[in-house]
Amino acid sequence: MIKKITGVAATAAMLIALTGCAAGGDGGNGTDGGGDGDIVVGFSQVGAESGWRTANTIDVKAAFEEAGIELKFSDAQQKQENQIKAIRSYIQQQVDVIAFSPVVESGWDTVLKEAKDAGIPVVLTDRAVDSADTSLYVSFLGSDFIVEGERAGEWVKTEYADADKVNIVELQGTTGAAPANDRAEGLRNVIGDDPKFDIIASQTGDFTRAGGKQVMEAFLKSNPDIDLVYSHNDDMGLGAIEAIEAAGMVPGVDIKIVTVDAVKDGMQALADGKINFIVECSPLLGAQLVDVVKKVVAGETVEKRILTDETTFTQEQAIEALPDRKY
Repeated sequence: MIKKITGVAATAAMLIALTGCAAGGDGGNGTDGGGDGDIVVGFSQVGAESGWRTANTIDVKAAFEEAGIELKFSDAQQKQENQIKAIRSYIQQQVDVIAFSPVVESGWDTVLKEAKDAGIPVVLTDRAVDSADTSLYVSFLGSDFIVEGERAGEWVKTEYADADKVNIVELQGTTGAAPANDRAEGLRNVIGDDPKFDIIASQTGDFTRAGGKQVMEAFLKSNPDIDLVYSHNDDMGLGAIEAIEAAGMVPGVDIKIVTVDAVKDGMQALADGKINFIVECSPLLGAQLVDVVKKVVAGETVEKRILTDETTFTQEQAIEALPDRKY
């Protein structure tokens, strides 16, 4: 699986093949690739389903503007078919590099091969694809979602070290998306062998606040004894808070909550004691993506897997971090 690959450098031969059109030709925009201002990048974003995604979009756009690189941006509205159309449009426009955050992991081989055949390198951002042909992309920049799930699991084990039984409900991200698959796997890697932890319900909230609220309402009706909510992102966790409060309970006390992302709204809820623990997933990938694009266009070798630096937050740490939080 691609998501398992770490620290593998792309070979020079692959980069030469992938960047030949972009670096040596006119890239379809009348330039010779001689400076950053000559580079054109096509970027397909998942959508705007969460505060994290909005922050990611803002950061990417700002980074490319600062670098003087033209960015052609498209919003897929969480639909894979929209992303495939956007990528094919970028191929027709002969952009220098295509970057995108895949809505789901599977179903990309055909369009990525079209990009490769056109000599246009592809960079994956935030989310992976599950293609066995790793030559279809030059690099994957983003978080290790399995590690994020494992960090959540470690907190759960510590928090409930003295408990006899822990009933957990899971708010999953978009079905088939890499962060949903991996964050679920990561949690189970840590707590799966301990019989006292019981994931009594697991359902997708599609990474949205409204989805998290709706699913949590259903969980509360069908499962009266919930100890912990594990939410694959802050937004669904914030929706769960609304549902818990509407049911007359106190989030963070009657039902504890652990989430992933660490966007401002989530961090504020953590500071307020409504969320108990957050695993960070930084959306600030713009500067790193610009660096990868420059190197690829210049024909330089880039790492196949580039990780972002991230941490975790308790209530006290959230209170300290909030004043300077950028997202």
